[in-house]
Amino acid sequence: MNPVLRLLRGGMLALAALAGCVWADTGNVSPSGFVSILREEVKASPAQLWQAIIDLPRWWSNEHTYSGQASRMTLDPQAGGCWCERWGDNNSVEHGRVVQVVPGRSLRLYANLGPLQELPVSAVLTFTIAMQEQKTILRWTYRVSGAADADLDQLAQGVDQVLAQQFRRLVKFAETGRAE
Repeated sequence: MNPVLRLLRGGMLALAALAGCVWADTGNVSPSGFVSILREEVKASPAQLWQAIIDLPRWWSNEHTYSGQASRMTLDPQAGGCWCERWGDNNSVEHGRVVQVVPGRSLRLYANLGPLQELPVSAVLTFTIAMQEQKTILRWTYRVSGAADADLDQLAQGVDQVLAQQFRRLVKFAETGRAE
């Protein structure tokens, strides 16, 4: 990795550490893909965290929707279920498609989010809940891959920043019942 980019990445991780306890890493960044991993201890039971995850419209940011209202989103937490948004006069978008559900433990979606939706890429979003030393741990992994001409290295940082914002909102919602 370019030394300047390494320094910037290190500085961003340091700032994220100051802002909260979220552990974040964006790795394997290349024109053809990247992996974003966020991890944090959540002061909620695994059951409470699971319920928070599937109550996505209550913690997702309005700023990162097509309609401007996260309340217009739905998540059907079963294989084949849709993470969809509907608004206006028959407008709709599929943010993701559920491919795996293990209630209380993991939720996996195929989800080309934001600017990735119009690109010929594949993206997998996985929420994993685990207990570690009597603590509830949330791990959020987003893997994106595509052709080299997709220039995913140019999008990785922006996508990662939006995901980190949503992750923090989810954690806060699970702990307090409020995303803000």
